[in-house]
Amino acid sequence: MIFPTTTAFYGAILGLIYAGLSGWVIGGRVSGNVLFGDGGQDGLQRRIRSHGNFQEYVPMTLLLIALYEAGGGSQGWIQGLLIVLVIARILHPIGMFAPENSPRQFACRGGGILATIAVMAIAALLLLRVG
Repeated sequence: MIFPTTTAFYGAILGLIYAGLSGWVIGGRVSGNVLFGDGGQDGLQRRIRSHGNFQEYVPMTLLLIALYEAGGGSQGWIQGLLIVLVIARILHPIGMFAPENSPRQFACRGGGILATIAVMAIAALLLLRVG
């Protein structure tokens, strides 16, 4: 078994993005004087969901890629999947604050989550092929 160094590197980058999203939620709570929930504030709700969406998809996706890498998977696939995942996770929160039904909303929010799900599915399929 190989230590998944490429996935670890991108995992660190994604960890920093997650820390940034966490700070963004905390900042929204402090500025809105909201201790629990979203306080009925649309902007805070969007921050919370951006943070939650990241937490819902990234750990499993990273795990699948790390297992693929540890099993000796193709570095090209690993690098490509991780680059797309980082870009997708940056785009998603941008799209959360785009005007409703705007091209930016579809490209960033929609594109971000679709790319994330595609990366997860491709990693799972690649892992099945290796296993």
